[in-house]
Amino acid sequence: MEWEAVIGLEIHAQLATKSKIFSGASTAFGAEPNTQACAVDLALPGTLPVFNAEALRMAVLFGLAIDAEIGYTSVFDRKNYFYPDLPKGYQTSQLFHPIVGIGHVDIELEDGTTKRVGVTRAHLEEDAGKSLHEEFPSMTGIDLNRAGTPLLEIVSEPDMRSAEEAVAYVKKIHSIVTNLGICDGNMSEGSFRCDCNVSVRYKGEEKFGNRTETKNINSFRFIEKAIKGEIERQIDLLEDGGTITQETRLYDANKDETRSMRSKEEANDYRYFPCPDLLPIVIDDEYVEKLRSTLPELPDARKARFIEQYQLSEYDAMVLSAYRDLSHYFETTANIADDAKLAANWVMGELSKHLNQNDTDITASPVTAEMLGGLLLRIKDNTITGKIAKQVFEAMWAGEGSADEVIEAKGLKQVTDTGAIEAMVDEVIAANQPQVDQYVSAEPDKRGKMIGFFMGKVMQASQGKANPGQVQGLLKQKLDALANS
Repeated sequence: MEWEAVIGLEIHAQLATKSKIFSGASTAFGAEPNTQACAVDLALPGTLPVFNAEALRMAVLFGLAIDAEIGYTSVFDRKNYFYPDLPKGYQTSQLFHPIVGIGHVDIELEDGTTKRVGVTRAHLEEDAGKSLHEEFPSMTGIDLNRAGTPLLEIVSEPDMRSAEEAVAYVKKIHSIVTNLGICDGNMSEGSFRCDCNVSVRYKGEEKFGNRTETKNINSFRFIEKAIKGEIERQIDLLEDGGTITQETRLYDANKDETRSMRSKEEANDYRYFPCPDLLPIVIDDEYVEKLRSTLPELPDARKARFIEQYQLSEYDAMVLSAYRDLSHYFETTANIADDAKLAANWVMGELSKHLNQNDTDITASPVTAEMLGGLLLRIKDNTITGKIAKQVFEAMWAGEGSADEVIEAKGLKQVTDTGAIEAMVDEVIAANQPQVDQYVSAEPDKRGKMIGFFMGKVMQASQGKANPGQVQGLLKQKLDALANS
């Protein structure tokens, strides 16, 4: 029988508030250890939490973005457990009455289809501190700067059946929270991380198998690797006659494997009860509708607009609409160049390549949208060829100026003088007699592909500056004349 994976995800998105969820301490990343933990965060006797209303606004915005039920009355609960980086001995969270209820997102799969994934809930809670493990000397320290940072925990339904579907879902949630501006989405800094719940069963069975939870994975690639590895591990174990232990696991990126951490707790192990220090949060229709009116254009709506307005393909529109900064860059470039398809090709091609190679965010690109738009104009008006344009882009990336400045400084203007191009064409034809003979003797319908050889030689002779259209026209004219003589 064929095995089937069942996957549910818990995403922890740190909310982009300036202060913590129950105190006025800063949430800025990168401070010296334990310099941003106040008396409330440290749970000193006599301190009381004060709820951060900005965290509520961000949570409701997310709920509206995924078409979810909004909890008009939400309650904070205490989740009791002991861990060295949890100074209170409990985590203030929401179990029984979360701020966001049932919703959904639609994900695009590799085969071009769309799948709806249910969101069970999204609740507010405080983050814990961080354990810092040192090898030399071998010791562990506790940094409580992160303790009390507001989290939105987004819990999916177990609707995903492959690692690829899971990654598509995580990317969609990542796109939504960053478009809303409620989370910076920085996975390397831990502000967006994922717990992966995985089980396997025979395809067609209704009952779920025992699941494992792999904690705190902080990259899309590692999420895919961890899930694939865990699926394979569970199937191998079951086929060898073993059983799956419900447990919490850790993904080791260096060894590309998951390993056991501890047995998996159930909700009753945490002895949840309503937090006596925090009143229920009560909101009304006026509050919700006011926030609804502030919702920005979300990725799905932007994708539909890009297809209609710019006639982009489904794939191009999906990629370019996913993130607000990327979308703005593309639209600015497209409007300057007055050519959406050309802009899409360059943004998704040359620009993305350089951003990835240099590990640079698009907001820090040395080639601005205005600069790229100017470069595309020079391609369109035949000042430079597409090949030369890549050289110009390299120079722009290196800080050598605008497209016009680089073209002028390096003498890269396209050769459009018919006489000069014709001279190069004649030289190439004269120097490649065997290929000319093959062209002449070939069937007329096969000659088109053979012109490519001569095109390459002429472009090489012109150092890529000759106008390709003029070159092709002259080559065809002269070669056909030889063939028909």
